[in-house]
Amino acid sequence: MDQLFNRKYTVQGLFIIVALILLGKLFYIQIVSDKYFLSAESNVLRKIYKYPARGAILDRNMKVIVQNEPVYDLMVIPNEVKPFDTLALAKALDITIEDVRKNLRKARGKSSYQSTPFLKQISVQSYARLQEIMYRFPGFRTQDRTVRHYPDSVAGQLFGYVREVSDDDIEKSDGYYKPGDYKGKSGLERSYEEVLRGERGVINTVYDARNTPQGSYADGKYDINAVSGERLISGIDIQVQKLGEELMKNKVGAIVAIEPSSGEILALVSSPGYDPNLLVGRDQGNNYMDLIGNPYRPSLVRPIQGYYPPGSSFKPIDALIGLQDGVIDPNTTFFCPGYYMAGNHKVKCEHVDGSISMRKGIARSCNTYFCNVFQKLITKNGMKNQRQTYQEWRDKIAKFGFGSKLEVDIPFERKGYFYNADHYDKIYGKRWGYTTVISQAIGQGEITATPLQIANAMAIIANRGYYIKPHLIKAMGDKNLIKKDYVAKNYVGVDAKHFEPVIDGMQDCVNSPWGTATLSRIPDIILCGKTGTVQNPHGKNHSVFIGFAPRDNPKIAIAVIVENAGYGSTYAAPIASYMVEKYIKRNVSGSRASQVEWMKNQNLLPALIDKAKKMKLTKADSLIIKKTDSLKRLKDSLKIKSANLKTSSVAKPNMLKAPDLSAVKTEIQKQ
Repeated sequence: MDQLFNRKYTVQGLFIIVALILLGKLFYIQIVSDKYFLSAESNVLRKIYKYPARGAILDRNMKVIVQNEPVYDLMVIPNEVKPFDTLALAKALDITIEDVRKNLRKARGKSSYQSTPFLKQISVQSYARLQEIMYRFPGFRTQDRTVRHYPDSVAGQLFGYVREVSDDDIEKSDGYYKPGDYKGKSGLERSYEEVLRGERGVINTVYDARNTPQGSYADGKYDINAVSGERLISGIDIQVQKLGEELMKNKVGAIVAIEPSSGEILALVSSPGYDPNLLVGRDQGNNYMDLIGNPYRPSLVRPIQGYYPPGSSFKPIDALIGLQDGVIDPNTTFFCPGYYMAGNHKVKCEHVDGSISMRKGIARSCNTYFCNVFQKLITKNGMKNQRQTYQEWRDKIAKFGFGSKLEVDIPFERKGYFYNADHYDKIYGKRWGYTTVISQAIGQGEITATPLQIANAMAIIANRGYYIKPHLIKAMGDKNLIKKDYVAKNYVGVDAKHFEPVIDGMQDCVNSPWGTATLSRIPDIILCGKTGTVQNPHGKNHSVFIGFAPRDNPKIAIAVIVENAGYGSTYAAPIASYMVEKYIKRNVSGSRASQVEWMKNQNLLPALIDKAKKMKLTKADSLIIKKTDSLKRLKDSLKIKSANLKTSSVAKPNMLKAPDLSAVKTEIQKQ
């Protein structure tokens, strides 16, 4: 009995304790805490998300080159909408009545109970008109946010663009992104999205019966402040970038300039370019489609995605490998009769140089000299071991960054192609040697590189044997933190002593009477460089120049490629010299200033667009023209030789005459 009696009171005691806990919790909820009141009174309290300002981007001189501007979105909760004056709302927003009805239908289609965009990025004038009559439109509210603004209207491919998140973005964001959020989709905006975007805030706002906000509930006790994104400090010199884009106006090609000692990219020009402000605002979608449909492909980031044979700019690298391997020395000479015979194949030279040394061979860009160097490199272990020796040579060249990505900090970089011995085994079996791949001696044939890789190779020579991975951002926020990869030195396996005789030749290229770039001399600055005339099976040759300055303690390394412009000395070399002078002296002075203006006015664009307009091409036909370049890349990937490309009936995008659309359509159908 005693045990039964004790158990009775134990159970009663437990019930009393539980009841006291529940009463205490109820008291806390109703009297002490307002937390649950926020949810219970959703008809008068709304969560208003506060979107943070994205971090600004500055150039190396601390000039703001990407900033924010305030805009306003009109939001709607369709289930809360009451009958309203459609005409008054249309007038306030400067849209039609039909637009009002259509936008409301779209909002209902997305959700009847959640706040949904009704009209994005309304003007300041519309916002002001709307605020005066907002009480007349139950279910509507305004949402403020910021959009990007690019004060200098340049470097669209570099900065990239910001766009509203997709369903896929939301799904992959682990709950961070919500419908209506924006994120970087390309360029620096994409690479540094997590740094730039900041943290979203929440304001619990009280609305009265007239749909007028009365301020934050409980003096903001339950609000979460928005945190702005971190600022980025880039290595870009915006003045040099602007000059590069002006010089490349109405031209197709790319410029990359690097500070050799740090790997910081000073300028990254892709031409044709576009104003990044075009991809901001309510016309963003239409402008984007215009860029995609442009036959000159301004959306292509040529410095990291364009494939070009390095041409004669490759010769100093072959000279360095020859010196390191001991197959030549600075005094080695070869005889140049104006050509080099590789078996029964003749490689032409631009000059008849006679007996010529390495220094003059670089300055004169002698094909014969470097074909002889290549022969010695590939046969140094005997004629029977050419395959293995070629692979060793290829691996040494690869250390200069060819055939692999440099991991620059903007997305979608391509690696170029630089084939190994296995590739040639598949084509020729074991029956191949240096004469089969002799075109690589002069940077032609089956080797392509991006302008970034070519500029980086020049930074290696400027540094006498190493490079730091090229990068655009040098600091984040106030901590000046960047990736460790962007401060490490990458050595290429060539002794520093071998660089001086090669640089002697590059100095002579610009500064000696027999050099190929004498018209690009810079007063009081020793520019060391190398011109290149890259063979182009689709039309006129490409103009190429690589260089660095000054010779001692170099401040800038540069690569310039101008498509369909002929000799490297004609366009690429002068453009490079103007940019070098602008960076080092901050101004292009004297008679060279008028030369800059002349260069800006030169139009080297292939006549494709003008003739396409005359032909009144449809959008479908324009897409066909665009696909011709895809066909070329497909043929390259299938290892079809350039000779086959020359005889192909497919119209090439760089040809000066308008394409035969019927032939193009037939070829695309075959694919």
